[in-house]
Amino acid sequence: MDKLLKTAVVGAGYFAQFHIEAWKRLDHAQLGAIVEIDPQHRQQLAAQHPGVEVISSISELSFRPDIIDIATPPVTHAEQIEQAFTHEKALVICQKPFCGSLEVAEKVTRDAVKNNRTIVVHENFRFQPWYRKINELLQDQLLGEVQQATFRLRPGDGQGPEAYLERQPYFQQMPHFLIHETGIHFIDVFRFLFGEPDELSADLRQLNPHIAGEDAGIFTFMYNNGLRVVFDGNRHLDHGAANTRHTMGEMLIEGTGGTLQLTGDGDILHRTFGSTQTSNIPFPRSGTGFAADCVYLLQAHVVSHLLDGTTLENNASDYLHNQKLEALVYQANESGRKLPVH
Repeated sequence: MDKLLKTAVVGAGYFAQFHIEAWKRLDHAQLGAIVEIDPQHRQQLAAQHPGVEVISSISELSFRPDIIDIATPPVTHAEQIEQAFTHEKALVICQKPFCGSLEVAEKVTRDAVKNNRTIVVHENFRFQPWYRKINELLQDQLLGEVQQATFRLRPGDGQGPEAYLERQPYFQQMPHFLIHETGIHFIDVFRFLFGEPDELSADLRQLNPHIAGEDAGIFTFMYNNGLRVVFDGNRHLDHGAANTRHTMGEMLIEGTGGTLQLTGDGDILHRTFGSTQTSNIPFPRSGTGFAADCVYLLQAHVVSHLLDGTTLENNASDYLHNQKLEALVYQANESGRKLPVH
């Protein structure tokens, strides 16, 4: 890989900082520009990132980008993608919640397919190294027939009138919150680990009166082979980890041959069926960046696709299925019924 890919990051808010930092570390990629609409913030960014263009619009780019990485609020995604597509050769990465709604995401994706353009949704949880290792272990049939899996989301950041204000205050105004903003990560992880569900059910609720949307709830993916996969989320409660946002919670996967447990510190524990002993399964992981450097790992995956032709995950056409499942979760909650997945 001799080529150096030129990148531009659009947005410089709380989470965009992880994008910017990762691009600056990646081999075979060069951060060329940051797009930020706030002039005062642009001055700060220019001082922090010498040699990087700091501009107010994609239209001001002075170079032809290979990658445009959009990390702005969802309501701006469609407009930013349209601007990015004026650069004919650029692959577009876009943060989630992708385009804010399924309807807008479908239109943007149709336009991309029609014009032979590539959009990758920045869904980084499946790139967290513990899920890559768990997927490998499941593919190797370590647990035999998997019959049950549960993820318990417990970040402990949702109590009281000050909830989310320090880090991401817009969380308080989201009419759909737990599933739309956070549960979507685990919809994608469940698809990555277990495949496509056949039915689902949901029971969602709002516990904090100071926010607009739901902040606790359960949804269950049901598979025709008998497998049940449960997301059990409550942002008011925590779990026993040094950093409750590192994994956001704990996971248990149970099969006829044993169990795997993902701890809040990112360890994977294995117990063979019938045994009382657990063993810690080693796997490579970084202490840098967000959640064991999953932002970096997603970006490295895109670079590898462009330079080596490796298979691309999280392209927009496939990601739409996550959003369709999200919509079904809300429909199942409102109807009080389990719904088929078409």
